[in-house]
Amino acid sequence: MSEELLRKVDAVTIRVPTLDEGLCFYRDQLGHALLWRNDAVGQLGLSVPDSDTELVLTTEQSYEPNWLVSSADEAAVRVRQAGGEVLSEPVDIAVGRLAVVADPFGNKLVLVDLSKGRYQTGEDGTVLSASTQSPGSPPSGGAASSGLAPGPSAESTRQRRAPS
Repeated sequence: MSEELLRKVDAVTIRVPTLDEGLCFYRDQLGHALLWRNDAVGQLGLSVPDSDTELVLTTEQSYEPNWLVSSADEAAVRVRQAGGEVLSEPVDIAVGRLAVVADPFGNKLVLVDLSKGRYQTGEDGTVLSASTQSPGSPPSGGAASSGLAPGPSAESTRQRRAPS
């Protein structure tokens, strides 16, 4: 049996009319802490207790979970070889690479690797830059620094985080 492809849910995206309206509800009313905010891509990341998965509010993307993988390029090849379809070829994002695939049943899967590291943020959560992780170090943690790339649903993922 081959190694499991999907390592964990990296992020769950929720579409909101504006980031400020989303913050008002999810942070101010429901208590989720702001981790990062990237107005340039219309996304922000909030913490989820008992998990390093992030709740990502987005003004542009549809809802799909983002799955952390070791390599988006290799994962796309594996899905295709297994009978799935690559909807959006792997592309660079601020924190790594991203691909959108579909299983043989039509379910979209957003595959993200955090090969470039995590976002560096200011005290207010504003993204300042993406950090670089040392070669060979595995991605860790949530979606907060992915940096989405265009594609059938790649934009429904992130422009936020680096390695999970």
